[in-house]
Amino acid sequence: MTKEEIKKVRDGLGLTQEQFAQLLGVHTLTVSKWERGLLSPSPYQGSLISSFAKARERSASTGGATVAKVLMGAGVAAALFFLLKHAFDEEEAQPSAKGRGHQR
Repeated sequence: MTKEEIKKVRDGLGLTQEQFAQLLGVHTLTVSKWERGLLSPSPYQGSLISSFAKARERSASTGGATVAKVLMGAGVAAALFFLLKHAFDEEEAQPSAKGRGHQR
C-alpha cells in the first residue's frame, strides 16, 4: 500500500491522523510516517486500511450513513465493526472466480 493510498483512505473517511491512528491502534506519528513514505503498515494494518476503503465505497454506493458520521459518533470498537462488516458484506455479495460465494 502506497503513501498516497493511505492518505486517500484516511481523507476519504474524513478522519484526522489522530483519529485514524486510534482506529488502527498506532501512534499518530506512525500514520504521519506512513503518509510520508518513511514507514509501511504491517500486513495486518494494510488489510484493515483496505477494508476501511471498501467499507467506505460500499456505504457510499448504498446510500447508507456515511462512514465519517458513524466514526465520529461511535466508539473505536463499534467503528471497526461497522467498517469491517461493510467490507466483508461486499466480498460475500460477489461470487468467487469459481461461481461460489465466499464463506466464512
